[in-house]
Amino acid sequence: MDRDVYVVGVGMSKFDRFNGQKGRPYIPVIDLGVEAVEAAIQDAGIDRRRIEYAYCGMVFSGAMQGPGQLVLRDVGLLGIPIENVKNACASGTGAIHELYNDIRKGLYDIGLAFGMEKLSTIRGALPLGVGFDHEASMGMAMTGKYAMRARRHMYKYGTTIEQLAMVVVKSRENASKNPYAMFRDPVTVEDVLNSRMIADPLTLYQCCPNNDGAAAAILVSEDVAKEFDNPIKIEASVLISGSYPTKPSSGVGVETYTTLIKAVELAYKRAGITAKDIDFAEVHDAFSIGELLAMEASGLCKPGESGKLVEEGVTRIDGEIPINPSGGLLSCGHPLGATGVRQVVEAVWQLRGEAGKRQIKDPEIALTETLGGGVSGMDVAAAGVIILSNHVKW
Repeated sequence: MDRDVYVVGVGMSKFDRFNGQKGRPYIPVIDLGVEAVEAAIQDAGIDRRRIEYAYCGMVFSGAMQGPGQLVLRDVGLLGIPIENVKNACASGTGAIHELYNDIRKGLYDIGLAFGMEKLSTIRGALPLGVGFDHEASMGMAMTGKYAMRARRHMYKYGTTIEQLAMVVVKSRENASKNPYAMFRDPVTVEDVLNSRMIADPLTLYQCCPNNDGAAAAILVSEDVAKEFDNPIKIEASVLISGSYPTKPSSGVGVETYTTLIKAVELAYKRAGITAKDIDFAEVHDAFSIGELLAMEASGLCKPGESGKLVEEGVTRIDGEIPINPSGGLLSCGHPLGATGVRQVVEAVWQLRGEAGKRQIKDPEIALTETLGGGVSGMDVAAAGVIILSNHVKW
């Protein structure tokens, strides 16, 4: 019989570019991972010797054969099994998903999931897909894909460039209250639109920064969770791969996250809820248009309505559907392997009422969503969705 799974401890490092430049310290990626894991252990108040299994999400490990093992070495968790998960931007989400399933099936009672990445020292463009994906090799970078999505959304639904910019303005406002975010200075719509053009209509401020960071979570079974004061339940965890539309009449539009729609629907079904039950969401806003597409794919609004909702303030922290109260990828940055775990960390803090100045009023159910890579065309390679709640029945 499947068991319920809970998060009892979370932690993270600050997200920034720790490359020794512009007054910033140089911090190795392993040290960032250690900081996050130690913070999660301390937050849980658990004896680390009780941790039975671990998963580490990381994309660019270079020559390191086992980055997760090096973190465990430095936090004194030698000897326990660990698996390193590589699933593009959904690597951190994948680490949590794998551990969740292990505990749910009764293989373990206490586990550690963490993600980390150091992108500030990678020279040039990130080599995503080169050598394997002909489209990426010929220049179909993520920026170009999202620019095409933005243009199609604007054409089909009347979304404006000002509404896209408002996503960033809201993101920076939220991040100004988040000490872990990279970009914390407020910006205006004019600032966003006047920043350097990257891929029309997306300007520099509408593209998330590549940076460094780590985040971690302690997951436990229900029997163990009863030892803790404020556990957060994982209502559902879904991770699926993208598809390849073979017919022009398939109905797949570039303004739609087809795979995310499938993942969210499955997550809602497993959690026994609908989109109306979601109190807030941390979504994959790698680009400003990404937040709008994620809102629509998650059923938080109808297709084409997301831009208007942002303009009306509905997605603000004090709005009806707060989106990315942390500041999201646009302000926190996107150290690939860490992002999915960071989203869960923020969701846990919010559900426990521990988010400080960016605290949402009385949230009960949260949605986190991460997209990774690409299969072909406009579809993603991986979509991860996690639903969490503070509904505890004992």
